[in-house]
Amino acid sequence: MIGKGKSISHTQASMKYGWNQEKEAEIVYAQNIVGDSPQEISREFEQIQKLNEHCERNTLSFVLSPTIEDGRTLDQRKLGELTKDFMREMKLGERQAIAFVHQDKEHKHVHLYVNRIDFDGRAYKDNFIGKRSQHAVERVAHEHQLTTVREVQLIREINLTDIRLEIKRRHELTMKQFKPETYKAYMRGMETNGVKAIPFINKQQKLQGFRFEFDGHSLKGSAVHRSMSMSNIGKQMAREHGLEKFKELNRAISLAKSPEPVQISLKLLKEIAKKVIKKSISKGMDIGY
Repeated sequence: MIGKGKSISHTQASMKYGWNQEKEAEIVYAQNIVGDSPQEISREFEQIQKLNEHCERNTLSFVLSPTIEDGRTLDQRKLGELTKDFMREMKLGERQAIAFVHQDKEHKHVHLYVNRIDFDGRAYKDNFIGKRSQHAVERVAHEHQLTTVREVQLIREINLTDIRLEIKRRHELTMKQFKPETYKAYMRGMETNGVKAIPFINKQQKLQGFRFEFDGHSLKGSAVHRSMSMSNIGKQMAREHGLEKFKELNRAISLAKSPEPVQISLKLLKEIAKKVIKKSISKGMDIGY
């Protein structure tokens, strides 16, 4: 579950959004209010807010967002309990508050509005409120045995590591299996092996790099592995087929997404040549030339 919080001044407009019937909004929590419309509740907030005319952002706005999987099991009553426990963890006490659930999309979430001014005219301290909101949500999530944002991030990181390894494995298979001479041939080989290599063309119509799409993920080559940057892919092809042949075949490449042949920048060709020559010298020294 993820929590976000901030102080706002546009109470009525925000409350209208929260109580949006197009989003199948339903009240899941209410405290110290009697009105039954955004206008009426905003006026109730304003009556208390007049006790503290120095505070401009006098309403607290929170979003409590469980994971899609957890959201499927949370009905209106359970969401109300989560909201009440969040209020407790944030030490919001006896204030005016109202919360709505939005369930027009698969990702169910709660919008909570709390009067920052209490009945004694004191303003709730909102320093680091975003971070405090997330910490409070994590405590509530643990209490209700729900998935926290840190657990979601850990799962994503583990999954992303597996995705990177699999894309790299298929890259290595493509280089070994097809021995491509051009970037275009490399793209075809990767697609045959189930990975779409999307060329990135800059404003100067130069081929600058690739994004790799696989299993719903899209990653830059350098984000997958340093061997999959454009220059390193070029270096491998140049070493395999010869530098001059590589330069001749890759100066301009016809791509479906570009009406004109795409140029390889002179800077990139020099960088590849430098790497290949450096590797050749290093190899020569290793064998005692």
